[in-house]
Amino acid sequence: MPAHRPAEPDILRYYTDVFAEADRLHRTPQGRLEFTRTKELLARVLPDAPATVLDIGGGPGVYAGWLAAAGYRVHLLDLVPAHATAARQDHPAVSAGVADARRLPLSGGCADATLLLGPLYHLTDEADRVAALREAARVTRPGGPVVAAAISRSAALVDLTRQGRIDARTRPAVLAAYASGVNDPETGFTTAYFHRPEQLVAEFTAAGLPAPRLYGIEGPLWPLLDALGVQPTERLFTDALDCARVVESDPSVLGSSGHLLAVAVA
Repeated sequence: MPAHRPAEPDILRYYTDVFAEADRLHRTPQGRLEFTRTKELLARVLPDAPATVLDIGGGPGVYAGWLAAAGYRVHLLDLVPAHATAARQDHPAVSAGVADARRLPLSGGCADATLLLGPLYHLTDEADRVAALREAARVTRPGGPVVAAAISRSAALVDLTRQGRIDARTRPAVLAAYASGVNDPETGFTTAYFHRPEQLVAEFTAAGLPAPRLYGIEGPLWPLLDALGVQPTERLFTDALDCARVVESDPSVLGSSGHLLAVAVA
């Protein structure tokens, strides 16, 4: 996708009219693995409740609701108005509003921790991703963690292959996305960017943050869970989860996870 084409209309359309984000992490074994592992990692790196957590790009509030139930004070901001509305309705303990991650309407140092579990997925220009990370650092008190998720560069290629959706029509777009990191919405997903691990580190440091610690969220076995529509056994899910835990920081396999999590102290 050319850099000059605005991404916002496509993202708003996708999450308002096309895709239901609210149940994504519950409706498939793959989503369940991502949700389980992300919660494990957040529980490890966040300060204790009742700390104040900003959930920037938090969608309809799946993680915000979980954190609020654990005693955190959570404020969610999302680009998609329907997501902010759903977060308020479904999670009354969470305050929610609409904002762009690159320009937050918040004072500096207002949060004990800041999450960016979605914005980096959808900012195709490096300068915009760095701006979002810089804003996250600005609103986080000194010593608090900035936590960002990214989609791995290999994720679309692996996932579309798993679904049997790579053919003569889609192959050029999928290979182009793997080469550039920029997804073509013709593949069925919205405007998106897919990271290599070293790029995520470089963007944190460009934003003035320390080099982050990286974690592979799902580990290398995630494609097996939804392969060809076959329901996996609970044993296979447990094995995939255990594998993800064992290799979570192994640099040789980080990029094989569907998602990466980066954590740095502001």
